[in-house]
Amino acid sequence: MDLRFTPEESAFRQEVRAFFRSEIPEEIRRKVSEGRSLAREDYVTSQRILNARGWAVPHWPKEWGGQDWDPIRRYIFMEELMQAAVPLPLQFNCFMVGPVIAAFGNDEQKKRFLPRIANLDDWWCQGFSEPGAGSDLASLKTRAVRDGDHYIVDGQKTWTTLGQYADWIFCLVRTDPSAKKQAGISFLLIDMKSPGIAVRPIITIDGRHEVNEVFFDSVRVPAENLVGEENKGWDYAKFLLANERTGIARIGLTKERVARVKRLARETPAGAGTMWDDADFRARIATIEIELKALEITQMRVVAAQSRRDASKPDPASSILKIKGSELQQAATELLVELAGPLSLPAPVANDVDALGWEAFAAPTYLNTRKVSIYGGSNEIQRNVIAKAILGL
Repeated sequence: MDLRFTPEESAFRQEVRAFFRSEIPEEIRRKVSEGRSLAREDYVTSQRILNARGWAVPHWPKEWGGQDWDPIRRYIFMEELMQAAVPLPLQFNCFMVGPVIAAFGNDEQKKRFLPRIANLDDWWCQGFSEPGAGSDLASLKTRAVRDGDHYIVDGQKTWTTLGQYADWIFCLVRTDPSAKKQAGISFLLIDMKSPGIAVRPIITIDGRHEVNEVFFDSVRVPAENLVGEENKGWDYAKFLLANERTGIARIGLTKERVARVKRLARETPAGAGTMWDDADFRARIATIEIELKALEITQMRVVAAQSRRDASKPDPASSILKIKGSELQQAATELLVELAGPLSLPAPVANDVDALGWEAFAAPTYLNTRKVSIYGGSNEIQRNVIAKAILGL
């Protein structure tokens, strides 16, 4: 494969690189780079700047705000966005529910939801995982029973990321309990302000409130909020998860972190010199960079193939990207913790969090990144997908 970019592609890279560094507030990009928590307003500010430029949802159909970019331009855009430490457009809006509605929703749903999703006028969260139904998602028990023009929803979702901010939740619900597990599931859009919904925080190992439990107690949901056909939700979920797994590779993010590691290693004292003088430490950096290049080549092969296949069909190769991408993200955060040393240890919460140095956020970022080999389908499940769908075992 010829990995050289054309002059036009190189010019496009320079265009988006300049935009990210000049238009996205530096304070927001610094938070992302150092692993600091973003406020709701940070996400909204960044995404609306991108949307005003027409770049919040470039992978969507053009009639709904997308760009007519080929896979290489989409790849360049995402790589530069992550290397510039720009917050990703909200994953649940732009890479999950938006593409599902664009692909499988009716015209009324597209007109109602897609513009607001792109501009982050509505904040969405994901209602998939449940207690006892995580990697085995088809075992979910949240039920939706048809009652005239509504569904009555009862059950519980968990690990609902940023659900404390959400206006809407897209849910997998069981609408036919007598059918085979996957065959009785539907994809439902639910207003988080509906009576009967309760959100409870889960404090994660890094000490932050990022995920939640969501409870549904006889929640009435208009039947018009059903996406596609009843009992076909599993097909839409597979489409969504394939998009999520491709994004989880986050090669640009790991490149940005490795660049930080190299820069900080030259500044971090160790013995008579710096950490950069440690040959073993440099070798570990080189190993990550080599594996990252191999992953980059694999991702380029996958995105190039996307233009030649039915976009509604998931590509099992995305499971390869998910596994290796998550492993490299974790490896890079380990190096940052090693550089931070004792300063990365948990400390009492400061009155002025912004005054803390980057070291204080190294360990929380390391701990939080443990999740990337679990969500979106654990890496163990992805190996099963590869064995079945790619190797034919």
